[in-house]
Amino acid sequence: MIRVLLADDQVLLREGVRMILENADGMEVVGEAGDGAQAAAMAVALAPDVVLMDIRMPDVDGVEATRLIREAAPDGPKVLVLTTFDLDEYVYAALRAGACGFILKDTLAPDLLSAIRAVARGDAMVAPAVTRRLIERHIGADGDPLPRADTELDGLTGREREVLVLVARGLSNTEIARRLFLTEGTVKGHMSRILAKLGLRDRVQAVVLAYECGLVRPGLT
Repeated sequence: MIRVLLADDQVLLREGVRMILENADGMEVVGEAGDGAQAAAMAVALAPDVVLMDIRMPDVDGVEATRLIREAAPDGPKVLVLTTFDLDEYVYAALRAGACGFILKDTLAPDLLSAIRAVARGDAMVAPAVTRRLIERHIGADGDPLPRADTELDGLTGREREVLVLVARGLSNTEIARRLFLTEGTVKGHMSRILAKLGLRDRVQAVVLAYECGLVRPGLT
């Protein structure tokens, strides 16, 4: 059973999502929050598997609530952000704060359920190509990387850096395997070691770090 906490200041939206989840197999809504502060407190108190987090809420927004949850329970609930637009100005900040990904508010019910199940099992719900567009929007017009040191990547082998570059450019494991003449299992192994060495939770954070360190530049393929 996947235990879900709903966080949104719109009551009608919460009620709609609750109905969808309550009619789905293996889903349970354990609570509802109307703002970010309440969401963070309930996430710690109820320990749900997934927090479905609205990004724009009054007072404490979804970004700050995500950060509070990650600080209080680093290995706790997975946060899946709800947003109206796929280039919402807050989404990038939410990913940096520890969200596992995002979905649009007009997502169809089957896709919403699939996203929640994916996040619950530890997958990231943001395609690297979409993450790249978000990062491009938040990097200065001069193309300068965000202020992270390339030395953070010093522990990676040459092959691991190569895999990270391709991940950041939006390639899937299958495409990377084909490009580097490796098996998909080998690529998955490289990805696991990259995450472990860099202390990252998922593929999304790996893509963000690759851009922030200047390993990959916006617009380059």
